[in-house]
Amino acid sequence: MRTIFLSLLFISAVTAANANTHRIDTCHCDSCLSVKIGRMIMAGFKGTSPSEEIRNAIEKYHIGGVILFDVDVSGGMGERNIKSPAQLKKLTADLRAMSDAPLMIAIDQEGGKVNRLKPKYGFPATVTAASQGASGSLDSASLRAAQTASTLAEYGINVNFVPCVDVNANPSNPIIAKYGRSFSSDPDSVYLFADRWVDEHHKRHIATSLKHFPGHGSSRNDSHLGLTDITDTWHPEELIPYERFIADGYDGMVMVGHLVNRNIDPQYPASLSEKTLTGLLRKRIGFEGVIATDDMNMGAIVDNYSLEKALELAINGGVNLIIVGNNASVYEKDLAARCHDIIKSKVAAGEITADKIDDSYARITKLLADFGIK
Repeated sequence: MRTIFLSLLFISAVTAANANTHRIDTCHCDSCLSVKIGRMIMAGFKGTSPSEEIRNAIEKYHIGGVILFDVDVSGGMGERNIKSPAQLKKLTADLRAMSDAPLMIAIDQEGGKVNRLKPKYGFPATVTAASQGASGSLDSASLRAAQTASTLAEYGINVNFVPCVDVNANPSNPIIAKYGRSFSSDPDSVYLFADRWVDEHHKRHIATSLKHFPGHGSSRNDSHLGLTDITDTWHPEELIPYERFIADGYDGMVMVGHLVNRNIDPQYPASLSEKTLTGLLRKRIGFEGVIATDDMNMGAIVDNYSLEKALELAINGGVNLIIVGNNASVYEKDLAARCHDIIKSKVAAGEITADKIDDSYARITKLLADFGIK
């Protein structure tokens, strides 16, 4: 009897040890796979307080992040997620409380016209990247960046999709130059000013994202409205800011644009292109961090690909974080859940490999740890 009792104790101890050492990163059971896929999705939602929809996405589908906007496009440019400092602080706290894992809470707070935290809501005034570059003062850029990063940290935001490292190669560009989003037409100056922004954000544990790879500054079109072909306008010098950051050990994210360069990939835009994502950004330039898509709701994608095909191509190509802002002309309820189910079904069908999911989960987990995102 004593032998049986000791054997049962041993089995119980081994079972408990196995439970305590269960590793989600290498497990492909249904529940672990669901969690890992969820961590790859960053979604937008309607509401100045958490909606039932976003609660479901966080609690049931384990999404890894949310992205906040001040204006709701599908609602006629009315209120979206931001109306005051006190409201924003409560919103971010409530969102974090819903998640059983670190939650990325993201925003596009470049300054100037790309500015979600506006003075009319009670936040500090900002200036464009172009005006900072034109001033020639790196110290002034540091002060601007520090003010922005401090504001974000105070209100619970831990990811800022900055800096825009597009080179101002086309002064008539309708989405970069027009809005003053580029620091300079000189790629080395772009790097120097953008580096101040990265440094000030990282000091405050806010993850950044260089954008829009491989370069949107020379384009003649706006990828929000449709596929943007940069084949005849793009120049390799537009890679210089990325190359310098990565050579210096940059540990934030890179956002890839919906940009067609047929000299790199004759078939797919950068965000869906293995040749661009894995061939150029990973292998040639050597980036090891998280690769994020630009918003998958933009016209460049939705007008040319089904959501199913776009997700398959992006993940197989090398993307780790899928952004679905859900802030276009049409709002799709439960879009994050649909993305999750599509990805999971494609893994089950062998159309997306489990290794791709594991790789993304590992890179995202490292990013969260590096920035102390909780």
